[in-house]
Amino acid sequence: MIVAGQTPLTISIAASIASLLLLLVVFELIRSRRLRERYALLWLLTGLVLLALSLWRGGLNTIAGWFGVQTYPPAVLFAVALLFVLAVLLHYSTVISRLADQNVILAQRLALVELELSRQARPDEPAVHAVAAPADQAR
Repeated sequence: MIVAGQTPLTISIAASIASLLLLLVVFELIRSRRLRERYALLWLLTGLVLLALSLWRGGLNTIAGWFGVQTYPPAVLFAVALLFVLAVLLHYSTVISRLADQNVILAQRLALVELELSRQARPDEPAVHAVAAPADQAR
């Protein structure tokens, strides 16, 4: 029997299993070196918080009451999961932005090194031809 304002046991069990699966997948990705520990921290935190809220039905009901959710407390569980996913996405967006900036800097440095090498290889040619030479080789 489902009472309004109570987390159904089946929902708690399903959410606990999903949280455990998330943790297992993250640990496997770390073990196989497809996910670095530093980037896995948010995923591990997400899985642990979701697992705790899934298992602690009274706590989930209390937190739902704080936010005014009276009829279906597991909605708070999904809201927390969404919040953590948004945090992970924001974190990865900052990482990607930083890497994109570093790629631009590296491309510029590589172009300068190629220019210097082409000038050293052909010291008697004018500088205009030395700049065009690496681009012609790429084609």
